[in-house]
Amino acid sequence: MTPTHLSCPNKQLSLVYPQVMGILNVTPDSFSDGGRFANFDDALFQVEQMINDGAAIIDIGGESTRPGAAEVSVDDELARVIPVLDAINQRFDTIVSIDTSKAQVMSEAIAHGAGMINDVRALQNEGCLAAVANSDIPICLMHMQGLPRTMQNNPHYQDVTKDIVNFIKQRIEACEQVGIAKERLLVDPGFGFGKTLEQNYRLLHELKAFQALELPVLVGISRKSMIGNLLNADVNERLAGSLAAAIISAQQGAKIIRVHDVKATVDALTVLRAAEQPELTRG
Repeated sequence: MTPTHLSCPNKQLSLVYPQVMGILNVTPDSFSDGGRFANFDDALFQVEQMINDGAAIIDIGGESTRPGAAEVSVDDELARVIPVLDAINQRFDTIVSIDTSKAQVMSEAIAHGAGMINDVRALQNEGCLAAVANSDIPICLMHMQGLPRTMQNNPHYQDVTKDIVNFIKQRIEACEQVGIAKERLLVDPGFGFGKTLEQNYRLLHELKAFQALELPVLVGISRKSMIGNLLNADVNERLAGSLAAAIISAQQGAKIIRVHDVKATVDALTVLRAAEQPELTRG
């Protein structure tokens, strides 16, 4: 049975209804908002806005994982994310997730009070399993075929949904082998990470298949090329498509929706909840 809450250090997050994770990219080259929040004060203002708009988790990324993105050194990534992590923890009562695939960044983030690790490489990189094994924070295991620089070069699957479910099963087993309890894990099918347009929408259509893993499902579709390419829409014109994908994901069992547009997504999910349980709207 899928857990009904997420246990973070000193905080419990209910997953009875889908929660929103707000994206904070402190990078100069992210696909949607690159450079907008690289400035410290701008980043904190955005965090406050997202929390006020209903974000339950803030996800800090210090290295772009957009298709074709170049790698960032450990020192540069640490310099980007740790000061912001410290400032958020000092100023706000929220769960802070660190979006990283580097063991040293994971270790430092945990030492500085991160509430969650979100890894697009599913702890496959050297030292990552060990870096989180002795902590108690949740970890999101995401699927990505290839690496950001090359992942969109003719991705291939026998069956996209079954292949990704099997990959995540293997990563769950790898975690359990080093003492990471399954109860600490979340899973992310990795929309846009080494998938064609058709494969992305096949995955969205079959998202309920991930419930067999009995772990919370996190999805990140917001403003991605699977929206833009379908609608022929620029990155700043993808809100309607992103909201539709968020609602479909929630209906298919996703428990955490990772987005740029927090308020609009929270509003859409609130309407969905009211439609599913009209009695909640009684005055």
